Amino acid sequence: MKQKTIAAISTPIGTGGISIVRLSGDDALNIVLKLTNKNAGDIMPRYMHLTKLKTKNFNEQGLLVYFNSPHSYTGEDMIEIQCHGGVVIANGVLEELLNQGATLAEDGEFTKRAFLNGKISLEKTEGIIDMINAESEAQVRAGYNLLNGELNKKVIVMQNSLTSTLAEIEVAIDYPEHDIEYSTIEKFKNSLLKTKEQIIELLLTVKTGKIIKNGINVSILGKPNVGKSSLMNALLNYDRAIVTEIAGTTRDTLEDSYLYNGIKINLIDTAGLRNSNDTVEKLGIERAYKTLDYADIILVVLNGAEKLDEQDVNNLSLTSGKNRIIVQNKKDINDKPICLEEKVVMVSALNKTGIDDLKSKIYNSVIDKNIIESSILITNKRHEQALKRALENLEQALTSIDNAMSLDLVALDIMEAWKILGEITGETSGEEIIDAIFTKFCLGK
Repeated sequence: MKQKTIAAISTPIGTGGISIVRLSGDDALNIVLKLTNKNAGDIMPRYMHLTKLKTKNFNEQGLLVYFNSPHSYTGEDMIEIQCHGGVVIANGVLEELLNQGATLAEDGEFTKRAFLNGKISLEKTEGIIDMINAESEAQVRAGYNLLNGELNKKVIVMQNSLTSTLAEIEVAIDYPEHDIEYSTIEKFKNSLLKTKEQIIELLLTVKTGKIIKNGINVSILGKPNVGKSSLMNALLNYDRAIVTEIAGTTRDTLEDSYLYNGIKINLIDTAGLRNSNDTVEKLGIERAYKTLDYADIILVVLNGAEKLDEQDVNNLSLTSGKNRIIVQNKKDINDKPICLEEKVVMVSALNKTGIDDLKSKIYNSVIDKNIIESSILITNKRHEQALKRALENLEQALTSIDNAMSLDLVALDIMEAWKILGEITGETSGEEIIDAIFTKFCLGK
């Protein structure tokens, strides 16, 4: 069945040097030729051609490149037109392509066609999404590893191992007259255990993967006027929070971020913790407490110019047992720790001394260096859930082996694990999952 030819603008709309309009489908070349002064024989695949483009309301001079099927991103005949940047020109070229028979592409439809035509696996498309949406170098690296097929390779290895075990089990089932030797059962079990270990190894990267995708959430807690907002400004290296000598200046949580070693660090400045009768301030304090539930690390800020008081002790008690760093501010006034409970990071938010040490401490307190250097990090919730479900089926298969259950039952659990792993790459994914993924793409990708 002949596919409709789709078209869309692939670059952001706005003032710029170049805009790119792309088409994909059987009629891509014929449609574009209606806008140019060229014939089909003039257009060589994978060559850039300078041409005039004639639209209803204006003429334009641009470049076009033709990728013939199957040697294209989508696997179909595909053309990219480079025209001058701006809103009017790109929209005018697109409108003319639609007038000549093209159909406006849906969000992510180019990449969806690439998947359906076998040019890319499902998890690789999610790598593309992650790269497009990346806000840090670590996110780009993780997305690229997905796009580069690192997870795909791992999944295929695990599926091949399960396939081999299934084949041997089927042989054993088909020839029941031959007693299955103990060594054969152990071989099945060892093979499944190896695959189980590989899945667990991937799941161990989930925590770091989530941090890479979302950043490290850092809650800055402390009583009023210890320098929380000044500390936030020093970490950001610009004045984001309002700083005054008036206690309770910060009434609500204030958020901003910076990059460190390619990781996004999300700072949450909170209202000073104290007893207050002010309705607005009380709401801010409640929100400050709530940050304890989702913060990856807590900075408990103390005023080095004063002795610990009851509120400081309460704050230290409140965060005891959590991943925290005790930060003593105003090092410029006092460089001796006022808290001996654990190691204290000494800083002066005013003079910005000790800030680099604090940034390093934040990073090292959350990031597992061994995991972050891995070529495969699970950053996608769908992949995580699929791995957990596959693991459950493998554990059930191993339990059945240990309990000398029928090999038919063992085979069913192994096959289910195989299918679930295939959901990651799209080999066994349903249409609803596929559609949900591609709706996350922007128009023109």
